[in-house]
Amino acid sequence: MNRRQFLETVAAGLAAVPALGSGAPAKMPQRPLGRTGLKVPILGFGSGSRFLMYKDQDQAIAALNQAIDLGITYLDTAHAYGDGRSEELIGRVMTTRRKEVTLATKIPGRKADQARREIELSLKRLRTDHLDVLHIHVLKNVEDLAAIEAPDGALKALYEAREQKITRAIGITCHADPAALRTALERHDFDCTQMALNAGLARMADAPGGMKATPMGGGSFERLALPVAARKHMGVIAMKVFGQEQLLGAAPVEKLLAYALSLPVALASVGMPRLEHIERNAALARAFSPMSTRERRRLADSIESGRKLAMRQFFSAHEDA
Repeated sequence: MNRRQFLETVAAGLAAVPALGSGAPAKMPQRPLGRTGLKVPILGFGSGSRFLMYKDQDQAIAALNQAIDLGITYLDTAHAYGDGRSEELIGRVMTTRRKEVTLATKIPGRKADQARREIELSLKRLRTDHLDVLHIHVLKNVEDLAAIEAPDGALKALYEAREQKITRAIGITCHADPAALRTALERHDFDCTQMALNAGLARMADAPGGMKATPMGGGSFERLALPVAARKHMGVIAMKVFGQEQLLGAAPVEKLLAYALSLPVALASVGMPRLEHIERNAALARAFSPMSTRERRRLADSIESGRKLAMRQFFSAHEDA
């Protein structure tokens, strides 16, 4: 899906969402970010490829300010997004609004020394002396985990950053290997984690010969990694709630967002490449009503298997950089 098709599809999806009423907007709901002591809005501002669709710097900054004004104060960026452009844009806003937000970034390095350098550069770009959440970016598989947790691996640098109060919380993100993420969360002292959680992935599982639709959960993040995070009282950030746009048209936008927010998560981080997306998603979050297990199962079953398979294959090599 190219940029024009994406924007047109999202616009059509938003137009189909019913109006949410008039009058003063309700306050953005908040939840605890696990055991961190932080409280965060249930909707976060994803600052990856969708944020970078604001090609004009002033437009990007205006979008970020609008999100904060609407209560979307969890900002999710990464060292690698746009080769640093995302962090630099956010840094422009942080000069005046740092105290209003929960600021999270992610580092790609797998060696401790490399991770330390990336943390310093991210702080410089973001124009801050501390982070609220610092993630290891995109756990790929168990071999990748072995590199991260090695004596000279990136995890050592994250523990140091937390001890030195450079960051309040540390975590790890994963797009495509629920079993590897489960292992990482079981083994290590992470405060947070970010994983792909949506109605299309919920009933997918590994099987001989490839992926297939399975009973609720299967080999998904929802079945394998999410329970570990909940048991250890981690703050969970849901991402890819629209399947990187591959679920748009398969289900209403508000149902896809509600699905993720009805799981044991602190928030959903969503990319919003137009101002109207920010307004609409903020309204949906304020009007959020939890879905029952039966409603979530029905929504997951309504999504065609071919679409699910294509989305899972896409995520296998996706980093949203």
